[in-house]
Amino acid sequence: MKDTNSEDPENSAISRRRLVKFAGVGATLAAASPLVGGGTAWANDDDRKPAKPGNSRNRVWRAGDHHVHSEYSGEFDTSTNPPTFHKGADAVYPIVTNAIMAKNFGLTWAMCTDHGGPTHSKVNIEQAYPDLLRSRVLVPEVLQFWGMELDAPALDHHTLMIPHHDGEAQQLFELESRFAKFDAFPNDPGRDTEAKMVEFLKAAKDMRQKPMVIAHHPSRSASGLGVYGQDTPREFRNGNNAAPDVYVGFEGAPGHQAGTLTGGARGSYGSYPTHGGFDQMTARVGGLWDSLLGEGRRWWITATSDSHVHWTRGGSDFWPGEYSKTYVLARQDYADIMDGLRNGRVWVGTGDLISSLDVTASNHGNDAAMGETLTVSRRNRTDVEIEIKFRPLEGKNANGDRPEVQRVDLIVGQVTGPSANLDADTNPTTKVVARFGPRDWRKQGKDYVIRYTLRNVEGDLYARVRGTSTDEAEPLADGKESPWDDLWFYSNPVFVQVR
Repeated sequence: MKDTNSEDPENSAISRRRLVKFAGVGATLAAASPLVGGGTAWANDDDRKPAKPGNSRNRVWRAGDHHVHSEYSGEFDTSTNPPTFHKGADAVYPIVTNAIMAKNFGLTWAMCTDHGGPTHSKVNIEQAYPDLLRSRVLVPEVLQFWGMELDAPALDHHTLMIPHHDGEAQQLFELESRFAKFDAFPNDPGRDTEAKMVEFLKAAKDMRQKPMVIAHHPSRSASGLGVYGQDTPREFRNGNNAAPDVYVGFEGAPGHQAGTLTGGARGSYGSYPTHGGFDQMTARVGGLWDSLLGEGRRWWITATSDSHVHWTRGGSDFWPGEYSKTYVLARQDYADIMDGLRNGRVWVGTGDLISSLDVTASNHGNDAAMGETLTVSRRNRTDVEIEIKFRPLEGKNANGDRPEVQRVDLIVGQVTGPSANLDADTNPTTKVVARFGPRDWRKQGKDYVIRYTLRNVEGDLYARVRGTSTDEAEPLADGKESPWDDLWFYSNPVFVQVR
């Protein structure tokens, strides 16, 4: 089954009648709406000329979402053999509807991540994948990755992102049929072990076309602060050790952010809440994320919709891109977007508080950005200049608001190497070293710029940035507030090594 998207220029000339057939009138009308919150930070980039792998040419911040459900997140009747699949039991929208709404809310890439189940690998390759191919033709403006929400052995759900290539459907089928813990029928308890998860990651690492794995809602099953559930620090470390270029991070801001609009909890975090819409593993300064970064791990955060059913239809979700966005510095190219995710050229935001963010560390004419490493010499002056550049939203967000940044925080932690304690979830060296308000940044074109100097850097460190529309010094545990009144953005780190 070959994906001919972008190979046949006539495929882009899709009539409204065909859009109505595949997506429905409402979604089709939405496709004609203007973009909300913008997908790219700049509109004048030109992707027509190919660039070499690793080349930064034509890279801009491109918003996307790697955790979106379609009607193929359904249910199985296991009274039959093989089980009978019924669409639309858990999530209800066709794949193309999600793509149209992603386009409408400013995304340029997205990923279909449906739940597994008994023999779901066959459903994916025989039913869902052909619909994805049609969606790619109908909505070519959005690069649509293939993959799933893996029912990961011994853990909570994970994105399994497959590289875009002619054999992508077969590659997912191989991994899902071999390793998804619920795919076997009858059920095989031997699949639900951490050893199986490590086996899966090693198999993925050895593939010629390397997939990528990102943990979903990592603390949703936690019962308290630092009291973890299905996902534990030990499992993250063991998985990252097994496949560091495959198992690369977790959702900093989980989906289901509209939960409070229908009387529920943000993120569907019913036992222990999110903080400012972010998972405790990310939101707590000096917490688990900082513990992993302090070991020098390249472990990144993302933000997703986890869209199943829109909150106006009784669900707890926003459309892809309506509230949360993951920005990747990349060309409009499948491989480069995946490369950006894998290598941490990523920042995340909610409510379109800002539309662009750059964090740069520099020393003696050398510099490094998010996901990169700046090397400084002990023999020279070891001051490191940090530049933070952000762009506020032009216009209104999807709620009709004009959000404003009230504060930006610079967070720095030491990198001290691997921890002997696989369960460690703190980094006591991590601190907010500076807080900046509107009087501390200066206008530069459409951007605001902040500069700060880290004096006499003597050891390895990382620096990351967050900002907010609130006056909370630290993001508070979430209650029933509207998510639109509690907006944050987070960068991934830039590393500094002293040699």
